[in-house]
Amino acid sequence: MNTNSLLLPLGRTDEARIDYLVDTTLNVADEGTTVYLLHVFEREEYESLRAALDATPQSEVSPTTVARKRDVVKETVARLEAAGLDPVVVGALGDRADAILREAARVDVDIILVGGRRRSPTGKALFGSVAQEVMMNADVPVTFVRDDEGAESEDPEADPVTVPN
Repeated sequence: MNTNSLLLPLGRTDEARIDYLVDTTLNVADEGTTVYLLHVFEREEYESLRAALDATPQSEVSPTTVARKRDVVKETVARLEAAGLDPVVVGALGDRADAILREAARVDVDIILVGGRRRSPTGKALFGSVAQEVMMNADVPVTFVRDDEGAESEDPEADPVTVPN
């Protein structure tokens, strides 16, 4: 599959699985693939971070500007750039799953990579509300990148799960 563009949403908890996310991105991305890194903020979180940046209500501090300052985003950008890719950082506000699906459609990506963690037997049926909603509603294939670190796993080197659409 020729991958022209992919979307990698990054959240607050993705620092723990950054190795998996970057490795999977590098395995999926072709030379010249545009990698969109998306960080979605809930309104309260965004306003709090704007305040921490001493931004006035009239200032041009956009969700993308704030996203670029997140450690997980900076680390992912650095690793992808070191591998020869030129990632595009995007910030958004609102419901995470909706924003991921909206951004994927807006930039017309070929695939979405979503991170997650190993769940209990009950939780295995549901990957997590955001990941599950993205997988069920995306118009493109979605790869679920599972973090097995610290989890009871029979196969810590398990491949990511891809859900084609």
